[in-house]
Amino acid sequence: MRISFVGGGTDVEPFLSDRGGMVLSTTINRYCHATLSPRADSKIELQSEDFGIISQFFSSQKLRLDGELDLVKAVVKRLYGGSQGFSLYTQCEAPPGSGLGSSSTMIVTLIGLFKSWLNLSFDRYALANLAYDIERVDLGIKGGKQDQFAATFGGFNYIEFYHDGTVVEPLRLSTDVLNELHYHLVLCYTGKTRLSAQIINDQINSYLQQQEKCLKALEAMKDLTIAMKKALLLGRCEEFGSLLHEVWLNKRQLADGVSSEEIDTLYHLARSKGALGGKILGAGGGGHLLFYCPYKRKNKIIEALREAGTEIVPFSFEQQGLITWKVS
Repeated sequence: MRISFVGGGTDVEPFLSDRGGMVLSTTINRYCHATLSPRADSKIELQSEDFGIISQFFSSQKLRLDGELDLVKAVVKRLYGGSQGFSLYTQCEAPPGSGLGSSSTMIVTLIGLFKSWLNLSFDRYALANLAYDIERVDLGIKGGKQDQFAATFGGFNYIEFYHDGTVVEPLRLSTDVLNELHYHLVLCYTGKTRLSAQIINDQINSYLQQQEKCLKALEAMKDLTIAMKKALLLGRCEEFGSLLHEVWLNKRQLADGVSSEEIDTLYHLARSKGALGGKILGAGGGGHLLFYCPYKRKNKIIEALREAGTEIVPFSFEQQGLITWKVS
């Protein structure tokens, strides 16, 4: 799964096709897992550890998206037309609505399984685009395009989105910069998940209505993405942290549901204790908050956030994207 530092919202249609989008993100050591085991019969069994659901049917049956394990069913429907049965087990290390891109990451994981099992020949760009189509078109889930590419490629990436394609630029950051950045970042879980679709829908409507504050915020996000990329490449971590605050101020302008009274309270608390900047991850409304904290203030900020009821989440950067393997 991923942490998106800046640019979220510019990867959403129709802004993406009209004006182009860009994001800066990294993957972290929180994963979606799936295991596919071929069967000797024609039964298909889908098991979700997270939801405690087992769904069974036969390969000859027409799959219906009925609200039960639809993420999994949509991938099966797109990629599998064989008669052999299989058992498919899924598990995610963060709940839906966490702001870490879990739904998109799970779809990427599932596509990777079928690609490996069926020896399908498409590259990482095609895989990420297929994941986007399944989630946004087949399932009709509102959202952006960055999560599918982050999960597929992995690592620190500057990603540009255009109407005719996407470009992923891996950032070659020194170990010193990576260590310094990790040392100063604090990730906390608010304890509340949220459905991002309504927030995204509100943002889309604001853009379609050409609301000035939304348009200015989206364009500012693009400028901030370039500035934060430059700060990272030059090793200016404190500048990076301060720019996070500018990101948050602009992100709040995209839609009314991005923040809440609780999130505002937590954000102001962290800032009052010394955090240079921070932001809500994902579309907003709940999930995880990320803060950049001076090392002399970090423990005080963590203590205050814990006392306020959040869970501090240890993490590390993950440089690899999608990984699949086979065993007999």
